[in-house]
Amino acid sequence: MARVSILAAALAGALLAGCVNMNSPSVLAPGASAEAIRARLGEPTGRYAMPGGGTRLEYARGPYGRQTWMLDVDAGGALLKATQVLNEATFHTIKAGMTRDDVLRTIGRPGSLGYVGWQKQTVWNYRYDSPFCQWFMVGLSQSGIVEDTAFGPDPLCDDDSHSLQGVLRLR
Repeated sequence: MARVSILAAALAGALLAGCVNMNSPSVLAPGASAEAIRARLGEPTGRYAMPGGGTRLEYARGPYGRQTWMLDVDAGGALLKATQVLNEATFHTIKAGMTRDDVLRTIGRPGSLGYVGWQKQTVWNYRYDSPFCQWFMVGLSQSGIVEDTAFGPDPLCDDDSHSLQGVLRLR
């Protein structure tokens, strides 16, 4: 029993340590240079042109892809703002009629893809931090236009191997 308690405490400590990540985009101050961004975070997972000559840099992060940071930089490469976009407020900005590129620029690349054959629709899935263990889904037509969006249960919720309880049951 003591081994289980020690394992649980060690695992909880490791999880908490992961929350204080010095490579988090949130530690960058507005005005940081492109070189400082790259030195701290590495290469972005995506780049999107913004109006006015700026660029949005995507940094998909987090356990199971539950965080995506978008860093907006001006035409000179200076950081304007850094925002974690995988949240319900941002998801609610995704509307029918938007393009595939609009979705990428807003919330980044999906964590996984699906396909609904009878609707001929590609479904982009986004995991995010939620107390209800759900994910966000974007349904795209064959031409890359958003047809619908929805929240649904994250399939990982059915798999105990991804939870602390599942790890403890393995012992």
